[in-house]
Amino acid sequence: MAYVYILECSDGTLYVGSTRDLGRRLDQHQVGLGSAYTRRRLPVRLLWREEFARIDEAFAWEKRIQGWSHAKRLAFIESGLDAVKGWSARTRRPG
Repeated sequence: MAYVYILECSDGTLYVGSTRDLGRRLDQHQVGLGSAYTRRRLPVRLLWREEFARIDEAFAWEKRIQGWSHAKRLAFIESGLDAVKGWSARTRRPG
């Protein structure tokens, strides 16, 4: 199994990652060993996660979500993929 996950950092930013062992990876983040980004923003809190059969699938979703704005990530966490349809820069209309 593999996972993609979104953490909320202490400064309110969102971190996206992928792993094969979610529990171990979350523990690493909490003690400052997860990534340089989260190390400077402890503590972190798991907001969302999704399980995949293969790590390459999880990694592809990680990269996709990393390209999203903070607002789009929050909408996705709260309401799922349907909530962010039409958010791409190419289809979004100025406001």
